[in-house]
Amino acid sequence: MNKRQWLRAFAALAAAGAASAATAQSGPAAFPEQGRVIRIVVPFAAGGGVDSAARLLAEQMRKLLGANVIVENKAGASGTLGGRFVQSAPADGYTLLFSAATQVHTRQVMKNPPYDPQADFAPVARVGEAPLMLVISPQQPEQKLADVLKSAGAKPDAWTAALPAFGAPSHLATLLLAREGKVSFTYVPYKGTQPALVDVAGGQVQLLLDSMISLLPMAKSGNVKPIAITSTRRSPLLPQVPTVAESGLPQFAYASWYGLWAPRGTPPDRVAVLNKVANAAVAELVRSGAFASLGIEPVNETPEQFRQYIAREVAQGAELLRSSGFKPE
Repeated sequence: MNKRQWLRAFAALAAAGAASAATAQSGPAAFPEQGRVIRIVVPFAAGGGVDSAARLLAEQMRKLLGANVIVENKAGASGTLGGRFVQSAPADGYTLLFSAATQVHTRQVMKNPPYDPQADFAPVARVGEAPLMLVISPQQPEQKLADVLKSAGAKPDAWTAALPAFGAPSHLATLLLAREGKVSFTYVPYKGTQPALVDVAGGQVQLLLDSMISLLPMAKSGNVKPIAITSTRRSPLLPQVPTVAESGLPQFAYASWYGLWAPRGTPPDRVAVLNKVANAAVAELVRSGAFASLGIEPVNETPEQFRQYIAREVAQGAELLRSSGFKPE
């Protein structure tokens, strides 16, 4: 589906979602009730990519629902602090989790996970996905992915890869790149993207594969060298950077994504209302260009489609982690 078709489809969805929201608010069992606040919990610090996407979504949902929709940041414990807060909240649709793909791999990367991300949450909507970008230290002479893989194959000890978070798309995509490129990297864990990015810029580590929007400012400034992006087509935000598929690994594609969850046991009719309103909000964010400015491509799925997508993601991630010898911490 091309961009024009996306816009037409999402415009129709916006109208349907707004109508559904209005219907949902009438009658004795209205949801949301007048005066009630819907809280969207982001399990990461304010100002990051996940937080920015959540705030855009919340504002549009507020307009469609005619209710107060606010974002609360509850960062810590690799995103599980906020997740645990939502899991423990009443299953009434008024407390939601907005997170990235990292959320669904909690059981694969933690020895003692505080919850089961598949069993303890009700999927509401997957709202968007975004490419990752591979950057290397500007001190490295390589200019193309083929050069990086050739060098890493010849001197594996000379190539270290930064990992901002275990189980995150950056981690899994880096493992996939190593496997598909038939190379080995030395992995260095970090507490977040920014410290990892600083060390790549300084040459302490050689490469980082992470959310494109997070790496874009330093890539544009020349502080790190952009090599390739993981989507199936080039990004208009940095069109001169080729895809990994263009660069010699034709089957390679990987995306970060964003989703909305409710606590397990939330009534299906409320999940359905929230799904329709979230999808309609995304339609408006596409129309206005707000999602495009973050490099996010829209997704339109039902709760059941989102559930099935999660199951596939978990299976793929578990296999990648297992085959790489990763041990939960």
